[in-house]
Amino acid sequence: MRPRVLTVDASRPDPAAIAEAARVLRAGGLVAFPTETVYGLGARALDPVAVAKVFAAKGRPSGHPLIAHVDGEEAARAIAATWSDRASALARAFWPGPLTLVVPRSARVPDAVTGGGSTVAIRAPSHAVAIALLRAVGEPLAAPSANRYQTLSPTLAAHVVKSLGDAVDLVLDGGPCSEGIESTVVDVDAEPPRVLRPGALDVDRLRAIVPGVVYDGFAIAGEGTHASPGMDARHYAPRARVLLAPDRAAAIVLAGAEAARGGAKVGLVVRGLGELGAGANAAVLVRALPDAPEAYARDLFATLHALDDAGCVAVVIEDVPSAAAWWAIADRLRRAGA
Repeated sequence: MRPRVLTVDASRPDPAAIAEAARVLRAGGLVAFPTETVYGLGARALDPVAVAKVFAAKGRPSGHPLIAHVDGEEAARAIAATWSDRASALARAFWPGPLTLVVPRSARVPDAVTGGGSTVAIRAPSHAVAIALLRAVGEPLAAPSANRYQTLSPTLAAHVVKSLGDAVDLVLDGGPCSEGIESTVVDVDAEPPRVLRPGALDVDRLRAIVPGVVYDGFAIAGEGTHASPGMDARHYAPRARVLLAPDRAAAIVLAGAEAARGGAKVGLVVRGLGELGAGANAAVLVRALPDAPEAYARDLFATLHALDDAGCVAVVIEDVPSAAAWWAIADRLRRAGA
């Protein structure tokens, strides 16, 4: 069954819709709402019963921490055991925005939010709907991506409805998410500070504020408690098999071979416009994403959702450059193809 869906203006959300969503949350329900990154599945972060509903709706293992969304640095300090100068510098530079800070947790934060770990992940979103909802509820909201565990993140309300159905009580439809990829997660108390998940905020911009921030590349968490969301080997995955090809020519050949072998539709995702050559055929659905990392990220998940909906059994993707600006996208593609 479909959940209730309320359409809201992305820049000036209707106070009545926000009030209704706040009412659902205060009653212990789940509300999906847009952020600048992806749609989040919101519950009151300090209510362990409500947080348990998030895990049940997503089918998410209990050791995987959630991100607590707050309305600024003061609210973040209230759920942190300590708040370093480094955390403050990054928050003041990039909040509200797509940056998540991992800090020592306050005793107020339930184990369910942290996966039983000693830290809590916190961010202040910049989307007007998310901000209005946080202010209406007046407390932090745990809000992982509003989709089933390990599947494609939602960048449209329709993606939420397709994935979760009536497991969510209410969906606020604020249109497409502007970034289209999850937040960058940084452990600010590590020495040196460490990027646990690359995301919409470029690592080079972090280093301009806190020199020495490191990123070790594709990282896989083991069993048990994870330090950050998004560290499974397989994550962000469509129903279709994802195959990475090193360049456009190889992608075209591989897509053609997959279509010929399986006799079914195959997606082909390339960067930018250009000659596709003779390898493409009627069974291959070609999608050209922008050849710029921010624009590519904004369109990636929506494109994979559309190819799933079109019935593709496999999606061949031309690999992206190795430059730092592409690290978050490379991370998502490798996890989708694992």
